[in-house]
Amino acid sequence: MYARLSQLSRHLSRPVPNYAHSAAAASRSIIRSNIMVSPEEKSKRKIHTAGCIIIGDEVLGGKTVDTNSAYLAKFCFSLGMNLKRIEVIGDDEGEIVEAARRMSDSYDFVVTSGGIGPTHDDITYQSIATAFGLKLVEHEDALKRMIRLAKPHPSQPNFKWDEPSPALEAKKRMIRLPIDTSRDEKDQVLFVNEDLWVPISVVNGNIHILPGVPRLFEKLLEGLKPRLVPRLTDPEGKGVYRLLFSTPMAESAVAPYLTELAARVEPKGIKVGSYPRWGKKRNSVTLVGRNKALLDSLIPEVEKNVQGIRVDREDQADESDDPDETNLG
Repeated sequence: MYARLSQLSRHLSRPVPNYAHSAAAASRSIIRSNIMVSPEEKSKRKIHTAGCIIIGDEVLGGKTVDTNSAYLAKFCFSLGMNLKRIEVIGDDEGEIVEAARRMSDSYDFVVTSGGIGPTHDDITYQSIATAFGLKLVEHEDALKRMIRLAKPHPSQPNFKWDEPSPALEAKKRMIRLPIDTSRDEKDQVLFVNEDLWVPISVVNGNIHILPGVPRLFEKLLEGLKPRLVPRLTDPEGKGVYRLLFSTPMAESAVAPYLTELAARVEPKGIKVGSYPRWGKKRNSVTLVGRNKALLDSLIPEVEKNVQGIRVDREDQADESDDPDETNLG
């Protein structure tokens, strides 16, 4: 007993790692990074990485299903951007401020979705303005476009643009944008679709504020593409390639080979993935990378070792939809 107490005493007397010091050092590093990279630089540098912030209590509460992050993921993949993080946060100013600052510092291209409507809980613009010490400015061109392109709602038959009203004030919330008066405004407010009045507000050089409505989100994102392509690491737009294989083998059966394959090809820029398919007889294996010739050269080897075939879609080689035939392990 005394021996154990002695050991415990020695253990407790050991110096504790200074996590506070490490955190402070990390914080100073982030601050230095923000100082070194100006909004102007962020708006022009090559795009390697991307981040996404989905904003809305309705998403967190299960009322609305987020499809915008999935669309953005496919968009980034097609252009060869490495989407590193997707976060879902509520309509809370502190959460938006923290996420916007961190994402802007960490990734080359950042997209937010949601929280820019006419109601009291749409606080994305004002929160991101707060995050970077900016004021909200009523954008004249955006207002003109809204008047020209926005259709009056059937519930507002007497609404008039030239008469002050609570409804007009609510609509103007959507064109009061975070503006850095020290920078050229044309780089901060983008109109990428002639059929839409909705602008893309660009803050701190790399945060692109988009609406949460999927139809608008998708149209604006596609309209943004011509501005992004010249800044890609592969400006020809070849993007990233994905090979998909269908295998009848359990994941545990192919795991040893895939582990060896990953160790061999990941240093060459190819990622190896394995995905179970619940209720199906076949699982999926993927190879993802930029070197198409190298990827293609691996097809015969992978097909042999997973006893499968290359397919264009996961269900292409399914033999049965029998729910009793699960293939998870």
